[in-house]
Amino acid sequence: QVQLVESGGGLVEAGGSLRLSCAASGSIFSINLMGWYRQAPGKQRELVAQFSRGGSTDVADSVKGRFTISRDNAKNTVFLQMNSLKPEDTAVYYCNAALFGSVEVWGQGTLVSVFS
Repeated sequence: QVQLVESGGGLVEAGGSLRLSCAASGSIFSINLMGWYRQAPGKQRELVAQFSRGGSTDVADSVKGRFTISRDNAKNTVFLQMNSLKPEDTAVYYCNAALFGSVEVWGQGTLVSVFS
């Protein structure tokens, strides 16, 4: 099993920055993809950014140039640095680990609220 523990998030003024962290524990070797999704009120959950096992990244067009995904392999932690935040970035952000065998593991979610 894989467990994900998120931290970060909060309330920030438009143009500000936040950093999210997601620490993975358990069967780390079974993780294929790891990254961040978000779900805004009334909308479907969407991919924000993720790492593949090989280290390549996928980043949503809506956040390119503003959000950066990074990781600390020694600590099994993935980060999401969010700069130039906009009100439309307001959402619950979820850490996700896609395991080999098509199993999805989700963090508890952390709320990011951006006000103008």
